[in-house]
Amino acid sequence: MEQDRLLTRRDIEKRCQIARTTIYRLMRAGQFPEPIKIGPRAVRWPQSEIEAWLASRPRATGDRPAV
Repeated sequence: MEQDRLLTRRDIEKRCQIARTTIYRLMRAGQFPEPIKIGPRAVRWPQSEIEAWLASRPRATGDRPAV
């Protein structure tokens, strides 16, 4: 079984092309995956959850989810 890579907030910002404030705003609204707490001041997001979130986003040319 392959282990899911854990992404930092900076990884998420680069991959999703969204700012830190947008990540946390979407999380508060229940529209972005919640992170996993790995230490007192450290969180990470499973890559598979971020990829699934990106795939669920509509394309700019219509309402179809990304494939």
